[in-house]
Amino acid sequence: MRIAPRFAWDIVGESVEPLDGRLLPLLEAVATSASLAGAVAECGVSYRAAWGLLRDYERKFGAALVLLERGRGASLTAAGKNLVGAQRTAARRLARVLPGLVTDIGLDREQSLTAPLELRIAASHDLALLALRESLPTETGLELEVSFTGSLQAIQEFSAAHADIAGFHVPIAGCQTLKLKPYLQWLRARRDRLIQFVDRDQGLILPHGNPKKVRKFLDIATKKLRFVNRQRGSGTRLLVDQMMMDAGIDPTAIDGYRIEEFTHAAVAATVASGGADVGLGLRAAAAEYQLAFVPLVRERYFFAVRAKHLESPAVARLVEVLKSPVLSRIVRHLAGYNAAAAGSVIGLDALGSTVEA
Repeated sequence: MRIAPRFAWDIVGESVEPLDGRLLPLLEAVATSASLAGAVAECGVSYRAAWGLLRDYERKFGAALVLLERGRGASLTAAGKNLVGAQRTAARRLARVLPGLVTDIGLDREQSLTAPLELRIAASHDLALLALRESLPTETGLELEVSFTGSLQAIQEFSAAHADIAGFHVPIAGCQTLKLKPYLQWLRARRDRLIQFVDRDQGLILPHGNPKKVRKFLDIATKKLRFVNRQRGSGTRLLVDQMMMDAGIDPTAIDGYRIEEFTHAAVAATVASGGADVGLGLRAAAAEYQLAFVPLVRERYFFAVRAKHLESPAVARLVEVLKSPVLSRIVRHLAGYNAAAAGSVIGLDALGSTVEA
């Protein structure tokens, strides 16, 4: 058992009112997932409760906190960003003032007073990475500052040195026609290395029981199903477009092709709520909402990192964690996941022979 310090916020006016402890985690989740449905799933609150919470505090603050745009997901307004920014700043300062102040009850060994190690990660949305981010600070002293975005944007940010690591995924079985050139143009064989993270299943997420008897991707068109897509630039969107091309499907013939969500959880939530008949996403997301799943692709999730940073304390700690029981415990509860090779460091040639030196 561990004990750890935390702080709370008050609204100070004519009186002092404690800020609801659910608000900042909800805003943090919106910031990272770009989806209210995904944030609700991450925080474990109902959609109705989240709406009520946001509405109450928007009235108290006199400003909107979250902007919802159909087909574009959710984003924080200036007021919402200010709140999240204050929370993150306070957390960093607390970590610096009280480094290592996380105490194991009943342990005989002395506690380390080393400040947490930090890594900036731009990454495609992944449920295991989401859970890893939450468990690491207290268990390992490693803090992951994760910004969830599309695979292509993640690699671009890494290439431009705006992130220490980029998380992205490619097929290893199914959809072998997917072109990797969009990924490879931002990576360099001499400069970069890959750290294996997880293997996972992607496929069609459908209502419980699969009432439309969907068996393959082409059924989306032939059965005239309502589709929920992922955002442009995401690895899953590249899969969608390639599978449509392979099946000879005209995107304009798909009802909902232009409706975009930003996370696997949001796709599953849309199908679960009846907002769509089908979407492409993770088996684990389908299982979380007790939905039907038709597997189409087995894929491998990698972390791209500079070769020269592999021996840095933060990256070395990450590799150590990936090989430890910490990740094993996480994926044990995620359907369709496997972390047997997690932590292995390999060259870019594993992705193909067109990587530039």
